[in-house]
Amino acid sequence: MLFTKRGPTKYDILREGEETILRINYEDYPWYPSIEEDPFCMSDTCNKLAEVGNVTKIVFSQKRDFEYDYNQTQILMEIAKLYNYLIKQKDMFSWQNMGTPTNTKFNDARYNEIKNIISNLLRSDPVGAYVTLKRIMRREKITFEKTLDTNDAQSISKYMKLVDYLIKSLEKTKLITIAKPYISGYKLGDRSVYKQIFSPLIKPDFMYTKLMASYPKDAEELDSYSVGDTEIIIFEIPGSVQLLYHMMPPEFKLSEEKYEILDLARNIMAEHKPKRSEFVDPERMRQVFYNVGHDLLEELAQHKGVRITQKDLDELTKILIRYTVGFGLIEVLLEDEKIQDISINSPMGQIPIFVVHQDFGDCNTNIIPIHREAESWASKLRLISGRPLDEANPILDTELELPSASARVSVITEPLNPTGLAFSYRRHRNKPWTFPLFIHNKMMNPLAAGILSFCVDGTRTMLIAGTRSSGKTSLLSSIMVEIMRKYRIITIEDTLELPTNSLRKLGFNIQPMKVASALAQGSSEMSASDGIRATLRLGDSSLIVGEVRSTEAKALYEAMRVGAAANVVAGTIHGDSPYGVFDRVVNDIGVPKTSFKATDLIIVANPIKSADGLHRFRRITQITEVRKLWEDDPMLEKAFVDLMKYNPKTDTLDISKDLINGDSEILKSIAGNIKEFAGDWDAVWDNIQLRAKTKEAITRMAEKANRLDLLEADFVIEANDRFHQTCDKVKNEVGSLDSKRIFLEWESWLKREFKKR
Repeated sequence: MLFTKRGPTKYDILREGEETILRINYEDYPWYPSIEEDPFCMSDTCNKLAEVGNVTKIVFSQKRDFEYDYNQTQILMEIAKLYNYLIKQKDMFSWQNMGTPTNTKFNDARYNEIKNIISNLLRSDPVGAYVTLKRIMRREKITFEKTLDTNDAQSISKYMKLVDYLIKSLEKTKLITIAKPYISGYKLGDRSVYKQIFSPLIKPDFMYTKLMASYPKDAEELDSYSVGDTEIIIFEIPGSVQLLYHMMPPEFKLSEEKYEILDLARNIMAEHKPKRSEFVDPERMRQVFYNVGHDLLEELAQHKGVRITQKDLDELTKILIRYTVGFGLIEVLLEDEKIQDISINSPMGQIPIFVVHQDFGDCNTNIIPIHREAESWASKLRLISGRPLDEANPILDTELELPSASARVSVITEPLNPTGLAFSYRRHRNKPWTFPLFIHNKMMNPLAAGILSFCVDGTRTMLIAGTRSSGKTSLLSSIMVEIMRKYRIITIEDTLELPTNSLRKLGFNIQPMKVASALAQGSSEMSASDGIRATLRLGDSSLIVGEVRSTEAKALYEAMRVGAAANVVAGTIHGDSPYGVFDRVVNDIGVPKTSFKATDLIIVANPIKSADGLHRFRRITQITEVRKLWEDDPMLEKAFVDLMKYNPKTDTLDISKDLINGDSEILKSIAGNIKEFAGDWDAVWDNIQLRAKTKEAITRMAEKANRLDLLEADFVIEANDRFHQTCDKVKNEVGSLDSKRIFLEWESWLKREFKKR
C-alpha cells in the first residue's frame, strides 16, 4: 500500500492468460483517475510500475474501469524504469560530482533542482521534466559563456554533462519521441500533450465489455446519426482502408450516482440464474425482469438519496436488463437498422468487434468484449436454442429475438476454434424485403421483378444461389411477399431467418417449421429431410426452404417431383453460377440428374465490388431457366438459358436474346396452363411488362415523394392484392387482360393511396 496526501491507493497484479495486469483501486479517490489528465495518477502509476516490474496492461478501478492497453502501458513503463534506475544513482547527483567543494551554495542549488526533476517531475510530468531540462541546458550554456571563474566553469561543465545525459535518456523513450511535435510553446503543467498519447478503454462496473470512448485522432467524420439515445459516428482513419464505427451508448454517459445504483442492482439481480423454461418466452421473461428491475432501482435510488426522474428510471431499467438477461452492447448494435453483420473474433479482450454497415461496408468498432462477457453470451444462447456448445459440439447455430431486432447467431468454440469462443450475428431486417425495395437499391430492375412476379404466380420451382452475404435470404423473403395471401406457405429452416412472424402479422397463411441443423449431432430435432417430407402431409402449400445445405436436397426434389410444385417451391443454396448449383446439388449432395430437372429457375445473387476494392454492392447477376431436354451435362447440352444477365458497364440486368425472341420454355410452360396466354407469346410478354410497370411505379412515386416507407411489405402487399383484383375485374368486364386498362385503374388506386398516406 502506498500512502499519499490524498489517501491510500491499493493495487493488485492479475494474470489472465498472457496478460499481466496492474489494477489500481481508486474508489476513494475524489477525481476521475487518468494518466493523461492527472499528474498524481501518472506519478502513482509510475511508482507501482517501478515496484512490480513488467506488466502488459494498466487498469484504474473507480465505478468504471479505465484500461490502458499494452502499447500505452509500455510507454509509461519506460518512464518508470528510467526513474527506478536514476534514483539508485546517488553518486551521479551528489554535490561532490557537481564540482569543487569551494562553491557549495552554487552546487546545492543545482543538486536540489535536479533532485526535484528526477524525484517528482519525471513521474508526474515526464514531458515537463524533459522541457525543463532543455531549458536548464540553454540557461547553463549562457552562464558558462559568461563565467570567468575557473572553478565555476568546471562545475557548470560537469552539470551540463549531467543534464545532457538526462535529456538523451529521455529522448530514447517512446513518450518523448511521440510528444516532440507537441512541445513547441509548452507550459509546465499543461497536460494536453498526454491526451495525444494516452486514451483508456472505459468499462462501467456493471458491464464487462470495454469501449474506446475518445474519438480517433486526425480522423475524418463521414456520417453521424442517433439510434435511440446512442450516438453513432462513422470515421475514416488516416492511412487505413478500414472505417471506424464509433458508438457512444447512454450507459457510458451516466453520473457516478447512477453508475453506483446500477452496479448494486445488477449484483442483486445476478443472484437469479435464468432457466431454460424462462427463455422459451423471452419477451415475457424480459417484461418480468423489467418490472422487478424497475422497482429495485427505484428503491435503491431512494435508499441512496439519489433523485431520478421517471424517464431516467426507465432508461436505467433498460440498461439493467441489457446487462442481466440480455446481450449487452450487442443489443445496442442490433438496434441500428443499418447494421447487417456483427463479427466477434477470439481471443476475447484483444480484438474489437467488426460490423458490416449498409452504407459503409466493413467497419471496425470501438467495442472490445472480454472473455467473461463471451461466456455469458454462450450460456444464454445454449438456453435459448436448447442446443449444446461444447468440445463434442463446437458449433452452435440459433436465432436471437430481441425487442428491437432479430438475428441469426453462429458460435464456434474449442477445439474447432483453438483460441476460444467466437460469434457471428446476422441481423435480420425488421420487415420483409420487397421487389420495389430491391429496385430502389439497384439489386434488380423492374423487368427482372416482372419476370419473377410472373413465375411466382406461375408456381415455378426456384433456387436462389449466391455466395455468403449476397442477399439470398433477403431475395427469398421478397419472393414470399409476392405469393398471394390466399395460399398457404410452409417454411423449413434449421435456424429461423425468414420473416415468418412479420408475414403472419401482415395476414399471410404461413406455418414455419424448425428442423435440426446439418451440423448438429445427437439432436432431438427432426431432420431437414423428414421435415420436408412431413410438409407433403400438410396439404396444398407453397414450400420455402431456408437453405439447401445437405441431404435435405434429395427430399426437396422428391417433393418437387411428387406434386408440391402445384405451388411455388423455392429455396437458397450456395453457388456462384447455374452450373455451380448443378455441381453442388448433383455431384456434392447426390441428387439424381433427372431429379435436378425439376428446377425451373436459378436466380444468382452476388456481391459486386468497385474497382478500388473498397465498396461492395449486392446485385442479381443472372436469371436462368433450366430446360428439361438434356441427359448428362446441362452446360454442354445448353440446358442453362439466361433470361437476364448482369451488365457491369450499365450496372443493371440486360435481357437475353433468347428472351427477346420469346425462346423461354419455362415462361411458355406457365402460359400453357393459362387460357389467356396459351400459345400467345405477345400476351405473356405484355403481362410481364405490366407487372414490371407496377413495381417501377411504386418505386418511382415513393422516391419522388421521399416516402420510402411505402416500399415496405405492408404497402407492397396491398398493391399486389389490388393488382390481382384489378386484373380480375378488367377481365370480367372486357373479356381479356387489357394491360393498358389494368395499369390505368391500378395506377389511379396507387395515386389515391399515396395521397391518403
